Amino acid sequence: MENSTDISVKVSTLPRGVKRLDELRKYFIEEYGLEPEYFVKVPGRVNIIGEHVDYCGYPVLPMALEQNILVAVSVDKYTTKLQLANVNPKYKSFECDVNSFEIVIGEGSPEWYKYFLCGVKGVIEHSSSAEFQGMKVLVSGNIPPASGLSSSSALVSAATLTTSYANKLSLNKQRLAEISAKSEWYIGTQGGGMDQAIAFLAQEGCAQFIDWNPLTATPITLPENAVFVIANSLSQANKAATNDFNQRVVECRVGCSIIAKSQGLLWKKFIKFATLQKELDISLDQLHDLANNILKKDNYTLSDIVSILQIEDNEFQETFLSSNTKDMQAFNLRNRALHVLQESIRVQKFCDLCRSSGSIADLSVLMRQSHLSLNVQYECSHPKLNELVGISDKFGVGARLTGAGWGGCIVALCESKEHSQKFIQELKEKYYKKLPESELNFENVVFATSPQSGAEIFAN
Repeated sequence: MENSTDISVKVSTLPRGVKRLDELRKYFIEEYGLEPEYFVKVPGRVNIIGEHVDYCGYPVLPMALEQNILVAVSVDKYTTKLQLANVNPKYKSFECDVNSFEIVIGEGSPEWYKYFLCGVKGVIEHSSSAEFQGMKVLVSGNIPPASGLSSSSALVSAATLTTSYANKLSLNKQRLAEISAKSEWYIGTQGGGMDQAIAFLAQEGCAQFIDWNPLTATPITLPENAVFVIANSLSQANKAATNDFNQRVVECRVGCSIIAKSQGLLWKKFIKFATLQKELDISLDQLHDLANNILKKDNYTLSDIVSILQIEDNEFQETFLSSNTKDMQAFNLRNRALHVLQESIRVQKFCDLCRSSGSIADLSVLMRQSHLSLNVQYECSHPKLNELVGISDKFGVGARLTGAGWGGCIVALCESKEHSQKFIQELKEKYYKKLPESELNFENVVFATSPQSGAEIFAN
């Protein structure tokens, strides 16, 4: 079994006759008046199961998609100017000094180029190099934005890889994934690293069981006849535009600390359930029972928590809250903890079924359970997502929201290619034809997919 974490990102000769690469090269010449030196490709991803558990330290099971971010680059050896442009005219160009810039987070969705700057900043801060070279960069993406398919994380990861290669730094997949995950925190999203890990560690033809500390990726072979269908609800959700995502992170950390304190541990050391489980040397099921017994209330107030932890309000804020969660007063600790632990058990069961040639019907049950928990206990679904899952249930297909939620996509498991085609037609009839959007490009909103490879570099 290949241990992909010890392998550098593949550098290949630029393939000819690939439409998007050819078009990007043409746009680059028009934009900058010279040939790009190399191209970077980073895929989007779909998480098959294991939602909102990575930042709690638990494994996930994603796979890479055909949809990706492509970047064309020319290194500027004579200046330190970073020039960023996008083939999509709605995304404005930007330039700055590569060694001196700030990422300012304002209200609403951040500008696209700030995600790229996150990756650049991450490489600079994790490198011993004194000065970085300027770059001319042109970006092309066909991952639907704010759809739960990791468009923003793919862009951050592409920037990390682009900057590393331009400055002749290490291209170790594991290191790049870790830097990319930390880099996205600059935009205000406190994710756990799943999106960046699959971007670099994906292998064609299989999903990846991704674990942490240390970061490892184990290939999981899916049932031979299984086909996954992605359906976009067309309700967009940007993680960095609201504090919904970070609120859940806070609630999980607080719940974990309270359980740690109840067991006589130094609670400040335990903000991830996986770390607590390891310290207590108990099973996931046992930690679930402990959470069920300790976190009795559905909702905790700020005064409840500071009383339990025996700290002052300002210490609580410094320990747990970020800039966009500092005003939190109510905390749903019980349901958040139970979802994370139950979902992590489902990930284990899903992988065990794949290894033992389990049925698609059994795998579909786990996906349905996952969506129910995300809708009810984690409260991160959306009426449109629930509508798509309802249509899937009636058609006999197991489906769940994928990504952070609050909009975006579902992932559904079909038992054959023929079954998936009939299912896609059902979604078109029952969901998409009722929407007010005219002339939908169905290929971009509902499609069957298979696991793809991770990040690559194409040199001219």
